[in-house]
Amino acid sequence: MIHQIKEGYVKVEPKHGITTIEFFHPQGNALPAAILADLAQEIHSAGLDTETKVIVLRSAGEGAFCAGASFNEIKAVTTPEEGRVFFSGFANVINAMRKCPKLIIARIHGKCVGGGVGLAAAADYAIALEGADVKLSELSIGFGPFVVGPAIEKRIGLAAFSQLAIDAAMWRPAEWARRKGLYAELHSNLENMDESIQRLANELMHANPEAMAEMKKILWRDADDWDTLLPERAAISGRLVVSSYAKAALEKIKSKLH
Repeated sequence: MIHQIKEGYVKVEPKHGITTIEFFHPQGNALPAAILADLAQEIHSAGLDTETKVIVLRSAGEGAFCAGASFNEIKAVTTPEEGRVFFSGFANVINAMRKCPKLIIARIHGKCVGGGVGLAAAADYAIALEGADVKLSELSIGFGPFVVGPAIEKRIGLAAFSQLAIDAAMWRPAEWARRKGLYAELHSNLENMDESIQRLANELMHANPEAMAEMKKILWRDADDWDTLLPERAAISGRLVVSSYAKAALEKIKSKLH
């Protein structure tokens, strides 16, 4: 099943108990509101599906895994409320991943920026390819990684999250991300990465679903307040993204793109 979106899609493929959810956008697999909404819905639906035993989250292509929030949609935001609604899309996806009773394996084949780092962190097990470097660029654009921050901090700890969030212009190599725990595995080529994902998915497919659901509750036991926390963070981002500082930074980026 493919949900076609303007300039992108979300595709769901259930097969032998493994449900693969793939997203695509031509701008480096960026995340506009429509893709965020579909991702949240499809993760929720797969969690309810009795035939689904494990979920694989991936993006299409051979470039970036995810370039984060859609630049065009961020730039189009004119009010704090519009900003809150847009960033709530990330809150909804992360909360859907957190509350989904099925374990989620993330296939990270390329670079992750902003919200892409959040997706990797919110997965229960991320398997990555060498070159899948990470960056949280939000502070350099005038706001901050407020919505994805809790998931990233939970995964890699406050110190490592601070490094990413504060030095917003610096790429951290994939090996750094593996050492900090963002990636559970790092592979030198696509074949090995995909073999490892298939091996783990096959093993989990035969595991006790109730045991996996209970394991997931334990893994996320200290995140019960995120239904409130993440929307609050979205409101902060929404307010800051319409500031004069953010608008100037976005114009500077736009001028570099043209």
